[in-house]
Amino acid sequence: MLSNKLKKYNLILASKSPRRQQFLKDLGLDFEIQLKEVEEVYPNQLKGIEITNFLAELKSKPFENLSNNDILITSDTIVWLNDEAIGKPKDKQDAVHILNKLSGQKHQVITSICIKTSKSIKIVNDITEVYFKELTNEEINFYLTNFKPFDKAGSYGIQDWIGFIGVEKIEGSYFNVMGLPVHKLYTELSKF
Repeated sequence: MLSNKLKKYNLILASKSPRRQQFLKDLGLDFEIQLKEVEEVYPNQLKGIEITNFLAELKSKPFENLSNNDILITSDTIVWLNDEAIGKPKDKQDAVHILNKLSGQKHQVITSICIKTSKSIKIVNDITEVYFKELTNEEINFYLTNFKPFDKAGSYGIQDWIGFIGVEKIEGSYFNVMGLPVHKLYTELSKF
């Protein structure tokens, strides 16, 4: 349905995330992947959703010369806990530290999507509340050793083992926690 509607467009996903790529495939969309390096730095005064909005748009900036039928999709996800943005871990030790922080706490997963054409830029976002049980050191070490979630904001993937045993409940979109609020992307692409 959506794929027929978008046939005259060239859909570009600027993300190396295998999860985001799979979501677009699962929507039945034809798209190409184009990656351009961007230093993901944001002003210190930004908070929560302002950070992901800024970074999603920043990732679209290197794509200056879009043609009339191009639709570019960029995205950014952070974990927000106690007024602090938690991105991807630097290494295993950092991942241990992050998961210990999330243990027994409620945090937010915030994702922003930037949809850019030659004529417009639209940013949509979503927030999901995630509640973690108290995690043991043994559970954290087992997870990090066996699943290596070092490419994920907050050092975890909800679809992994840690999600099965550690997430008590969520309020909001499950797919947002995986890195893309697919329902919001679908709605925006349906407008083309």
